Amino acid sequence: MKLACHLIVCVLLGATCATFGWSQGGVRDPRFRAGKLLFSDDFAHGLSAWRVEMEQPGSMERRGTVTAKDGVLDIDVPAGVTVWFRQELDGPVMIQYEATVISAGGPNDRVSDLNSFWMATDPAAPEDIFAHPRAGKFADYNSLRMYYVGLGGNGNTTTRFRRYIGDAVERPLLPENDLSVAEHPDKGIVANKTQTVTLVADGALIQYWRDGVKIFEMTDPEPYTKGWFGIRTTKNHMQVRNLQVVRLERK
Repeated sequence: MKLACHLIVCVLLGATCATFGWSQGGVRDPRFRAGKLLFSDDFAHGLSAWRVEMEQPGSMERRGTVTAKDGVLDIDVPAGVTVWFRQELDGPVMIQYEATVISAGGPNDRVSDLNSFWMATDPAAPEDIFAHPRAGKFADYNSLRMYYVGLGGNGNTTTRFRRYIGDAVERPLLPENDLSVAEHPDKGIVANKTQTVTLVADGALIQYWRDGVKIFEMTDPEPYTKGWFGIRTTKNHMQVRNLQVVRLERK
């Protein structure tokens, strides 16, 4: 599998991301550069590298699907789903993937919720985020510690960044991290357009980029330096391609 192959080559031979044609996706920050390619998935080999937590409605006719084949992770769901990368990540890392939110008349083709979790851990089981199963409802994730961006949430009306603190109720949201798409139309989702999402966890430096434009940045005095990455959405048809995770190096 490509994932395993890249892991062995990069760790044992010290290959850099350039060896495999990895691009920094337009991300420009003078504080770091992309180093070794740690993991990648070309979505040609099924879901063995992923864990799917899907909220299922009662009607069998409306059950969602998540597949990985022919270079595409296809997420087509009538309710909530989180697709977790099974490998725990240790920072500093940059996570990058391409995503397209589909609007073509399908039953789940809602332009909304191109969302990301990263550096996620469960305080109740910090060494294994999968120790306590979840059913895919958004509220199931309140108790995690992680970074979250909801790009084009609430029917493509909001884009928000939160630092989850492991509380079942409290999910702090700073005013500057609560963007209205009506006021910031460049911060929403463009239907049927492939967008490159880049997540940075470099010690205290946490960033979210879309198509080479930095949307959020924070300096976290108590950073989450390791954890899991997940793609999150609800009532959505989305296609993901070309996941890559690289080590970051300070310049």
